[in-house]
Amino acid sequence: MPKEVLYLKLEQNAELSGESVHISDLGKLYCKTQSVQNRCRMLPVFRFEEKDKGRRVVSALFVISLLQQDNPNLEVESIGAPETVVEQVKVSRYPGFWQVCKIVFVCCICFFGAAFTIMAFHNDIGIREVFGQIYELLTGQEPQSVTALEIAYSIGLALGILVFFNHIGGRRITSDPTPIEVEMRKYETDVNQALTETADREKKTLDV
Repeated sequence: MPKEVLYLKLEQNAELSGESVHISDLGKLYCKTQSVQNRCRMLPVFRFEEKDKGRRVVSALFVISLLQQDNPNLEVESIGAPETVVEQVKVSRYPGFWQVCKIVFVCCICFFGAAFTIMAFHNDIGIREVFGQIYELLTGQEPQSVTALEIAYSIGLALGILVFFNHIGGRRITSDPTPIEVEMRKYETDVNQALTETADREKKTLDV
């Protein structure tokens, strides 16, 4: 009897709200025979327990062993991550009061923190003195108050920030990912790698 070939693509990170974890929760599967694919998708992997603290690391080898135990004639090709971090999250359709407070707090920290950084940088380099000297060179007079240079610089700074972060309200200027999104993806990758390495060292990874 010829062997069926199943392609397994595990994600680096998987989130679910329930306690039972199936193979379909960990990534994607493809098999030429649809019935085999559907059966493999529903195979249980494990159930979250109190000691897991809502997070487990599952090895691709462990998933392959489960698949071949259920179907000995199955040949599994893993084309995804070697390990996946599975997290149990609580999903609420309506954000609570504390969630709104956290969002407002983070927004205030980002706004005032960025403003303080910009002001401290400008004060450190003496931007007002520089603009004053430029104004005096161009006009031959000492500036008495805020000049067009400061106004143009402030407008240009705001536009430069908007263009750099590629985000205005809920819209993007271009289809490219924003710098924040790029850094968040790098951070997620580093966190997943740290979690998998820690689980391996502590022998907590679901493995063969």
